[in-house]
Amino acid sequence: MKFEEYMNKTVFITGAASGIGYAQAVAFLENGANVFAFDLEEQGFVHLQQQYSDHFAYKVGTVCSQNDVEQSYLEAISKFKQIDILCNTAGILDGFAKTLDTDEALWDKIMNTNVKGTFFVTNTILPHMVERGSGTIINMASIAGLVAGGGGAAYTASKHAIIGYTKQLDLDYCRLGIRANAIAPGAIQTPMNKADFEGDGEMAKWVAHETPAGRWAQPHEVANLTLFLASSAADYIHGAVLPIDGGWLTK
Repeated sequence: MKFEEYMNKTVFITGAASGIGYAQAVAFLENGANVFAFDLEEQGFVHLQQQYSDHFAYKVGTVCSQNDVEQSYLEAISKFKQIDILCNTAGILDGFAKTLDTDEALWDKIMNTNVKGTFFVTNTILPHMVERGSGTIINMASIAGLVAGGGGAAYTASKHAIIGYTKQLDLDYCRLGIRANAIAPGAIQTPMNKADFEGDGEMAKWVAHETPAGRWAQPHEVANLTLFLASSAADYIHGAVLPIDGGWLTK
């Protein structure tokens, strides 16, 4: 999927070292954008640094730390001068733990990463976008933000929160040139879901069987949706949640 409009634009992506975030980084780079990647791990960044040297930079840190987030923002601005698109992709699972199996530590870990992390990054970059009078924000929700069964108690609650936050974010800032939307993936084959494929892969087979499309999606499919949603072709899409789930929500 090609979009010439991304030439000379800068995209800030969290959780970009693997999975969906990595696929998003590659997709934007292939379309001529500058990408600043932020993640706890740097595995995978070396290749991108070698291939796209002048258009790619990264920082290792956690979205749970406001200091790490602020430092990454300063480095991104120093390198690329502006940020046009923010992809809040970082997130973690909770092992499908029910509420009685969720202690305070697990609840806080999920909420701090998935919700507070999105809040920290958005509030750090949003003033820059408002000052420039333009900006696109894409938050990573999940089908677990729309229905039960896509995660445990903490994960499902966190993704419902992301959807509500996205809608309010767009409502509050759309007249200032900001556009915020969310993507709600279903079964995407990423390192975060590797446990489903271990052993005989029965869980992965069951998920594929239960998905109307009959398969798992690959990260690049979510990245392609991101390219469209961040483009001018989607300019009238505001505060929306776009599922990419192989028909899971039709059931």
